[in-house]
Amino acid sequence: MQYRTLGRTGIRVSPYALGALMFATPIGNPDPDDSARIIHKALDAGINLIDTADAYGDSEEVVGKALKGRRDNVVLATKVSRSMGDDPNQQGASRRWIVTAVENSLRRLQTGHIDLYQIHRPDPGTDIEETLSALSDLIHSEKVRAIGTSTMPASDIIEAQWVAERRGLARFHTEQPPYSLLNRGIEREVLPVAQRYGVGTLVWGPFGQGLLTGRVRKDQQNELRRAGFFKHLNDERRLDTVEQFLSLAEEAGLSPTHLAMAFTIAHPGVTSAIAGLRTMSHLDDLLAGIDVALTDDILDRIDEIVPPGTDIGTLDQDYVPPALQQANLRRRPVSERTAGGRYREGPAGPGGQVSRS
Repeated sequence: MQYRTLGRTGIRVSPYALGALMFATPIGNPDPDDSARIIHKALDAGINLIDTADAYGDSEEVVGKALKGRRDNVVLATKVSRSMGDDPNQQGASRRWIVTAVENSLRRLQTGHIDLYQIHRPDPGTDIEETLSALSDLIHSEKVRAIGTSTMPASDIIEAQWVAERRGLARFHTEQPPYSLLNRGIEREVLPVAQRYGVGTLVWGPFGQGLLTGRVRKDQQNELRRAGFFKHLNDERRLDTVEQFLSLAEEAGLSPTHLAMAFTIAHPGVTSAIAGLRTMSHLDDLLAGIDVALTDDILDRIDEIVPPGTDIGTLDQDYVPPALQQANLRRRPVSERTAGGRYREGPAGPGGQVSRS
């Protein structure tokens, strides 16, 4: 295993990381003992980074139990900020929630410290200085070794770095964005910014939510959708692109999963790719391709199918900034929409009322 340095932390991690979402019994592997066997085999193979989150059901408990006796050999990462209940304060990146959530994660993971504590999604309602201040205190108390983010826009990464420098706070050491053969948008800004600031990058979704594994073909989409699986199978262009990659993998003599994983770790800005596995056979397939390196010819073919910096469709769990979700953040008040600042009569609205524009 060729280990890589995680940003500028000095921590050495494997280029393939084990994602623990599917170890949660309600949504993934229903047998915690089987998940433990998967974790142990991955560690035996040299994979030393495990990534989970407080919002992944009972994943932290499953991982914590599996790591008994092996904790010192693992770079353990978890996350905070996704909703953990009906209480509006049991979410986000406020100091109030972070100091509570970290204690809960430590208890579930049965450990005295977390190697990498990440903000699961950006929290626009909390000042970044407030978040960094709380995380800095966790580092000083030795409950956390390094801190990071997930799906943070490039501009926010830069702002956080500046705030940390100016306020003398711990800076984010890592970013965890989506990245795959289908979703290359982070090549435009996120990866170059991460490289510029020495931020390690742990990418998620390398299999395109299962589409790039070869287990789902375009002619099966209707059957799978009727069964309630793969809600994202509604983008014809995305499905057509998958078929091109499956053909490329066959021509190159590679399995689709090996092509997908090898592509993600080929970028110099990527530290590790997180593979979310559910079964031992999934792990065996991953390990079989751990030494695969793509040639320039194959990478050129990939660029022809999906140009660098391009996204073909979106991932279900990707971050959508508030400005794209809330209409009031991209529309001036009605009274300010004309060049002269005057109301302009519009067509009659419901009930015969005249709308203003």
